[in-house]
Amino acid sequence: MTAMKVKSLSGLLLAVLCIGLPAAAQTYPVKPVHLIVPFPAGGATDILSRALSAELGRKLGQPVVVDNKPGAGGTIGALAAAKAVPDGYTLLLTTSSTHSIGAAINPRIPYNAEADFTPIVYVASSPQLLVVPNSSPAKTLREFIDYARKNPGRLNYASSGNGTISNLSTENFKAQSGTFLVHIPYRGTGLSIADLISGKVDVLFDSVVSGMPHVRDGKLRALAVTSPKRSALAPELPAVSELLPGFESVTWFGVYGPRGLPPEIVARVNQAVNAALAEPDLKERFARLGAETTGGTPQAFAAVVKAESVKWKKVITERKITAD
Repeated sequence: MTAMKVKSLSGLLLAVLCIGLPAAAQTYPVKPVHLIVPFPAGGATDILSRALSAELGRKLGQPVVVDNKPGAGGTIGALAAAKAVPDGYTLLLTTSSTHSIGAAINPRIPYNAEADFTPIVYVASSPQLLVVPNSSPAKTLREFIDYARKNPGRLNYASSGNGTISNLSTENFKAQSGTFLVHIPYRGTGLSIADLISGKVDVLFDSVVSGMPHVRDGKLRALAVTSPKRSALAPELPAVSELLPGFESVTWFGVYGPRGLPPEIVARVNQAVNAALAEPDLKERFARLGAETTGGTPQAFAAVVKAESVKWKKVITERKITAD
């Protein structure tokens, strides 16, 4: 074979490969997609992931399987996603806890929240509820703050783990309200609900998504929301900021892939999630759950995460919060 023929064949092969890569991405997915949720079943992230997965599966043409990998404030599941093969068949639906808070709270975290992941899409946002047991003597936010001030160190609060947004929200609340509450970390807020209902735990800042159903069922009492102003999701509740000016805590939910996820697959998943979020039934379902759908580009999602990271790092530094 002549050198010219070899060169021609090599060029042809290279051209075929270059054409084949985007073509392969266009056929994605050809098997089920696993969506890692780094928190236990029953929590806000899990609830939203299951609402999203069915519609997303229809948009992608393959089942989307929710895979709960809880523990260490979301670190275990996030690390599993970071280590996954970047082929689009393992994605991560996560929150502020793992990507806007993790690195600031724990310098030894086993992944880089920015470098080890590919941002895909901002899914939803949700304020938190300040909820107490029905047995609590506090019927209003003002009464709770007064009661806590009169009983420093006698009340405890639950969180989904050290350094998670529920932990930081409560620490920020303590600082602004002048109260002293003892921290009891759980592996997810869903696991703390039974203890809250029974009165073993005195207060919890929980996402509207996971907390509101228990309030509506009469199992818990909600005293306030953490959005900057009263939320359309619960207009009857005051915002914490009405008593503590400037207080705000809103959880974001978003989808990531591992580092190195091909742009064609990023675009495919982004388009599918945006299309799913645009469906009236899903938007209404998210609203009933207490979340506002967002969507948008990967770049817009990355900007939200960065801004939230700056905010929570300030709280972590000022409150001297650690992962231990």
